[in-house]
Amino acid sequence: MQSASAEKYTRQRQAAIRAAAAVFAEKGFHGACTKDIAERMGIKQGSLYYYFSSKEEALGEVCLFGIQDYVEHMDNIASGDQSFEAKLTATVTSHLSSYRERNEALKVYNDERLYLPEERRTGLKELGSRYRQQLEDIFEDAKKDGVVRNGIDSHFAAQAVIGMCNAWGDLIVRDPDLDLFKVIQNCTDLLINGFSNKK
Repeated sequence: MQSASAEKYTRQRQAAIRAAAAVFAEKGFHGACTKDIAERMGIKQGSLYYYFSSKEEALGEVCLFGIQDYVEHMDNIASGDQSFEAKLTATVTSHLSSYRERNEALKVYNDERLYLPEERRTGLKELGSRYRQQLEDIFEDAKKDGVVRNGIDSHFAAQAVIGMCNAWGDLIVRDPDLDLFKVIQNCTDLLINGFSNKK
C-alpha cells in the first residue's frame, strides 16, 4: 500500500504525463518544449524535472501510457473463449475507446514515437507487436473454426483492423463530440459484414 505522499506523487506524475501528451499532440515532439508542458500543468519549468529528466523521457512516458492498457486489454480479449465476432467487436471497442479515454497519448504514440532513442522504441515496438500478434491469432483461430475464409491473410487482416481503428482514433481525438458508440458500431459492422449485399 502506497503512503499518502507516494499516492500524491503518482497522481501528479499522471497529470504531468497527460499534460505532456496534450502538448506533444498539439505541437509535435520537435515543436514542443518542457516550458510548454510546465505551463499546461500550471507549474514552473524547473518543477517539471521532478517528474521527467528530459523532454525525451516525457515522450517515452506518454507513449507507454498511451499503449500499455490497450495492449493488456487485447491480452484479455485474445485469451477469452468468446466467438470470433465477439472478440473482434471487443477489439474495436477497446481500441477506439482507448483514444477517448487516453486521448492524446495514443495519438502521440502513433505519431511521435519514432523520435525516441532506439532502446526506448524497442520496448514500445514489442508491446505493439504483441497487440498485432494477438489479433493475428484471433484471425487464425477463426480460420481453423471455418468462421472466416481460409484464404484470408491474418497478418494483413490484423493490420487492416489496426489501421482502421487508428484512422478513426485520430478523428476521435480531434472531435470530442464524435459519437464513439456509433463509430464502434459502424467499424464493427463493416469488418464483420463487409460491403457486399450477397447472402
